[in-house]
Amino acid sequence: MISAHILHSVSYSGSWGQAALSAEQFIDKAADLGYDGVLLSSKRPHVSPLDYDAKARAALRAKLESRKLSTVVVAGYNNITADLDHTEVPQRELQIVYITELARLTHDLGGKILRIFTGYEHPASAYGAQWNMVVATLKECAKRASDFGVTIGVQNHHDIAVGYEAMHDLILAINEPNCRALFDAWAPALHTVDFYSAARRMGPLTVHTTVADYQLRPRYKYHPALVNYTAEVPHVQAVPMGDGFIDYQQFFTILEDTGFSGSVAYEMCSPLLGGGDMETLDRYARKFLDYMTLYRESRQMLASTTT
Repeated sequence: MISAHILHSVSYSGSWGQAALSAEQFIDKAADLGYDGVLLSSKRPHVSPLDYDAKARAALRAKLESRKLSTVVVAGYNNITADLDHTEVPQRELQIVYITELARLTHDLGGKILRIFTGYEHPASAYGAQWNMVVATLKECAKRASDFGVTIGVQNHHDIAVGYEAMHDLILAINEPNCRALFDAWAPALHTVDFYSAARRMGPLTVHTTVADYQLRPRYKYHPALVNYTAEVPHVQAVPMGDGFIDYQQFFTILEDTGFSGSVAYEMCSPLLGGGDMETLDRYARKFLDYMTLYRESRQMLASTTT
């Protein structure tokens, strides 16, 4: 069963030209909207480890507790395969230090899960070598995060292991009890794979998922000599929850039926249909909670008719 509905602070970071709040203002916003917790972006303008020392972390944790936001997840922004052109730079060590510090931050804020990425595939190295690097790095990160009682959750975002079959392989290869999947519906939906099989496969390994909904906007390139167009890769447009093409009703149902009992975060991490003013952001954030209420009611109704 879904344990909590939480809001990603990146939604109110101003990163895509939208209205922005400080981390403290965002916490108040999430609580006022009715969320159970928060997914905190661990970079400026929000909770960067550079800006939050022990005193600031304690104050932020106290604020979270005072607003009764009981579920706290921290979002990291790593790329394990970065800068493979320059082998003299200890890139793997830099990534491990960063992720370890984020695990400490997660602990200090009262959280149990740290969201991390794998790596973007780099032309300077073979795929197999990059896979091995990601596995070894995340294995060490998981061991170090265990010192803080933190689980590192791998989101299917960067190129390496973004496919659900490869993501499943990755978690098994890392083989650490505190390394699990933060499997999202967005990637397999865009990959046009068997979306439902993906959810069934990953459900048992997933401890959290982050959601947003989208519509596809076809794109075309004009060729004057041919007086015709060729199709380009579609643009993906963020829309309110339930208005897009991703079948979240079935996604959540399959996750829960395969043992999922984690949190679900809502994020607005690209330009929104309707603009980025505060009113629009709040409308999207409320629509997610309304959607989840309807989902829970439909699940309860189905259960009552089958018993």
